[in-house]
Order: sequence, then structure tokens, then C-alpha cells
Amino acid sequence: MRDNPISPTIPLRENGVHHGHLNLPYSRDDSAWGSIMIPICVICNGEGPTALLTGANHGDEYEGPVALLNLARDLQLDEISGRVIIVPFLNYPAFLSATRTSPIDKCNMNRIFPGRPDGSVSEKIADYFQRTLLPQADIVLDFHSGGKTLDFVPFAAAHIQENKAHQELCVAAMQAFNAPYSMMQLEIDNVGMYDTAAEEMGKVFVSTELGGGGTLTARSAAIAKKGARNILIHAGILDGELEISPSTQLDMPDGDCFTISEIEGLIEPMADLGNAVEQGQMLARIWPKDRIGANPVVYHAKHTGILAGRHFPGLVKSGDCVAVTAIES
Repeated sequence: MRDNPISPTIPLRENGVHHGHLNLPYSRDDSAWGSIMIPICVICNGEGPTALLTGANHGDEYEGPVALLNLARDLQLDEISGRVIIVPFLNYPAFLSATRTSPIDKCNMNRIFPGRPDGSVSEKIADYFQRTLLPQADIVLDFHSGGKTLDFVPFAAAHIQENKAHQELCVAAMQAFNAPYSMMQLEIDNVGMYDTAAEEMGKVFVSTELGGGGTLTARSAAIAKKGARNILIHAGILDGELEISPSTQLDMPDGDCFTISEIEGLIEPMADLGNAVEQGQMLARIWPKDRIGANPVVYHAKHTGILAGRHFPGLVKSGDCVAVTAIES
């Protein structure tokens, strides 16, 4: 297979604190021999496990970047045993444009793994992680939130997997992250996901959804910062004690947790995030946006549980996710 064109400007395995970039050559109108310079930090101190920490897999999700920028500045070499690889902006072009997908090739980074070394910009980044960074990691934390179109109660997530022994390792790491909610999640579409790539390699993998609306709050940033340090402590890389607060356990066991709109219109929420909901309860009404005097289309909960996620903008399109319900376990 062809070599990936990305090259790091810093050593990935030498002891010390190294700040630099992943250099991806990219010839374009405004820079004929240009590059995309993806920030990376590697902190290495002797033998021990390796943690790979990533944010901005989607470019409009900000808790991860803020937490990882803090960590890259504050983490001290003598605090750790092993190695921490920090990439705050996995899809750097998307982050710079504040969009979910890359403005260059319109690729969703979390749906194109394993990528291609001779593909588009996003595919080359995915391939570099698939073949260079992921194989070096023992534990992987990938931060997400709802971006501009969704909003969530703050949760860390582990996936329901066929390999139950590996699943339990991921669950333990998720619980160590210690978000206010801990979610067992069955992905409805896991093809091409960074998550799937890591799990298929046998890596301990934790993801999050820590808010949304294309912004972040002091609370959601604090959850992300605490969780990143807890993951490193749990992995045996960072000295210290886990900072643990009460966490509610949630389950998303099937596709009925997702409520999808079949029409366009104006959304009227009938429940707020974190509210308890009963099976059959109204979650949202969608009003037509081109007439008055017509009845709205009503969407109901298919599970008894809590409202864990919701559509964020006021207007809904056909196919949009209107609400996410999760079961307390």
C-alpha cells in the first residue's frame, strides 16, 4: 500500500514534551506548495501505556479542543509514566471553518475510516490515524458533542460490542471519565467510524456527547477537562486519584431511541433535556412552515426513560433527528 504523505514535525516516541504539527501537503489556489498543519502534542516519559486523545472529529464541537488545549499546556512530564498523544483538532479544516464536515472535500471524518493514503484530504488524515497513530495507542478518547444541529445531556459513552470482555474494558474507562451521565450505546450506523476502527484493533475506546448547539459552556468544558485527566489516571499514565461524582447510567439499546422527522417544519419541543419521559409521551410537534390553521405532526417517545438529546435549530428537515431517548439502568 502507498505510504501516507503526512509527516510529523516532532518525534512520536522520544522522551520529553513535544509540540508541533502533522504536515499534510496540500496544493491549492492560494498556496501551490502548501500544507495543512494539524497541531499535535506528544508527551512521553519512559515505559508505560499510550493514550491517544482527540477532539474536533467534527469541526463544530468544542469541548474536546478546549479540554485538550488545556491538557497539552498543563500536563507535566514528571506526572506521567508512558505517553500521551494529543490531537485537539482531528478534522482541522472542518474546525477552521466551524463546520461538521471538511469544507475541502465535504467528508464526515467519522464515516470514512479506514481512509486512503491516496484519497482526499480527509481520507489521508483518517488513513494516518488508522495505520500510524491508532496502532500505537492502548486507550483512545474521542470527544464529541452535538455540534450546531443537536444538543445532549453530558455523557460519556461505551459501545455495545460482540466481544464482551473488551466491552467491559471500555465500560470501565467510560465510568472513570465520570460524566454526569454514562451511556451504553448501540450505534445505528457504525460503518467508517473512528470508534469502530479503534475497537476492531482491540483498543479501549471512550467517546462523549457533552452538549451542543455549536458552542460550549463553562460546565461542559469542566466536564471535558476532568474527564480527560480521569482517563489518563485510569490508564495508569497520570499520577493522582480519580475525581468522581455521582453519574446516572443510561442505555440506548436499539433504533427506537432515535426519533426522526418525516416532514419539514418548525419544531416545538414538548420536553427538555434530562426530563423523564414515558412511552407514548409527546416529545415534539412539527408545525408546517408555509401555512396556518393546520395541525402539527406529533412525535412520541418509543421508550420510557429520559430525553437525552434533541434537535437544536428551530427548523427541521425531513430525515432530521428530532429527539433521542435513553433508558435509565
